[in-house]
Amino acid sequence: MASEHTTTPEAEITKGDITKLAFRSSMLQAGFNYERMQSVGFTTAMQPLLKKIYRDDPEGLKAANKDSLEFINTHPNLVGFLMGLLISLEQKKEDRALIKGLKVALFGPIAGIGDAIFWFTLLPIIAGVCASFAIQGNVLGPLIFFLVYLAVFFMRVGWTHMGYSLGVKAIDKIKDGSTMIAKSATILGVTVIGGLIASYVHINVIASFAIDATHSVGLQKDFFDKVFPNLLPMGYVMLMFYLLKKKQVHPVMLILITFVLSIALSWLGIL
Repeated sequence: MASEHTTTPEAEITKGDITKLAFRSSMLQAGFNYERMQSVGFTTAMQPLLKKIYRDDPEGLKAANKDSLEFINTHPNLVGFLMGLLISLEQKKEDRALIKGLKVALFGPIAGIGDAIFWFTLLPIIAGVCASFAIQGNVLGPLIFFLVYLAVFFMRVGWTHMGYSLGVKAIDKIKDGSTMIAKSATILGVTVIGGLIASYVHINVIASFAIDATHSVGLQKDFFDKVFPNLLPMGYVMLMFYLLKKKQVHPVMLILITFVLSIALSWLGIL
């Protein structure tokens, strides 16, 4: 006789659960590695709620944990928004592909937005103002900076509740527009990554060719910087992406290759 299929009842998630999730999100970078970046901290923060949601479904918990342990590199102050959104989808037992797709599509743009707001705008400005106070011996300098940083920390509670509420209220819209959301977020993410490549990846060729006894042409300043600026950083990133995606080369191996090439080309006087 075939066993009757039963549906696991939806777990009740309280406001207190989401608040605890927000504080656990501060552990995002507690377990960090260059293969999956923040995945360990991300999974650790999500774990109690995933166990509550899949308390009677061990296979569902395994699938959720497997997705949580996938590569992620996002902003620690805004990650609560993504966690809250994903928990709302997990609670509704939405399609695994939708949950995974939204996570992959959104963590990059969230990182770019968070960096622009916090690291590149708010905190540098506050640090500059507070440093001027501190130089004058005014205690307001460190005090104001500490209070602002404390406020930024506690804002994660609001972001997490916002993400969860958005997911609960707009679950049908997210499902219907998941393709458009994923595509739009991917475009934004690619744009952000393109800017990061130009800003953070630097390859400077110091080699030059002599034209005559008194003149020479530098590959970097006279060719790449004028004709193809940032071509080498983009080309190297695309090569790494090709090896990672198409050839399935292990990320640690790519890191080692980068180290070896940097040392060897510097020793040869090329870089």
